[in-house]
Amino acid sequence: MHIPDGFFDGTTSAAAGAVAVGTVAVAVRRCRNQLDDRLVPLAAVTAAFVFAAQMLNFPVVNGTSGHLLGGVLAAVLIGPWAGALCISIVLAVQALLFADGGLSALGLNIVNMALVGCIGGYLVFRAIRAVLPDNLAGVDVAAGLAAFASVPLAAAAFVAEFAVGGAADLDLGSVLAAMVGTHALIGIGEGLITMAAVGAVLATRPDLVHGADGATPPLDVRTAPADQVAA
Repeated sequence: MHIPDGFFDGTTSAAAGAVAVGTVAVAVRRCRNQLDDRLVPLAAVTAAFVFAAQMLNFPVVNGTSGHLLGGVLAAVLIGPWAGALCISIVLAVQALLFADGGLSALGLNIVNMALVGCIGGYLVFRAIRAVLPDNLAGVDVAAGLAAFASVPLAAAAFVAEFAVGGAADLDLGSVLAAMVGTHALIGIGEGLITMAAVGAVLATRPDLVHGADGATPPLDVRTAPADQVAA
């Protein structure tokens, strides 16, 4: 999913850069009162996990790469705007220090992975959660399904951008098949890893999980009153 330099024309890269700057500015403003002493450590751990996961790249087409995104994981744990901010910081560090993704394409990468993958993925999570049981298990399943969907969704955003301003001489159909097909497979791993990570936090500190707001814990038959168990 990391886009290298020279893959898009200057106009498209500049437009995506402007959208990315706006996204980060809104995220910073929304996070000022959201991140407190309880959530800052979780945000740091989430960013570190996403950074490590994204460093495992799989080549896709002509210099682009596929990898786990971590957007829905971050959004469910610490909130969509804080998650988008974490993803943006990770992408900036990767581009500046590790040459993973081009500097001219940083805006495009932020749009695809922080805006579409994280915030868009969180909207998918909320929609799925609305039709599942309102308990912690439902939160975990919704997170896994949304994480799976977010990866080909971000890949589709890349293809749409390429159709508008792609500079590489590649057939659009081939790009679509390579990006969406590969990332659909990556999405399976993304969903499973997200479910495992969110489930681990839910099992110990559900109060820290942003996406679990209002969810009721599953009934424990060992400690629940007999009338509740019977009901």
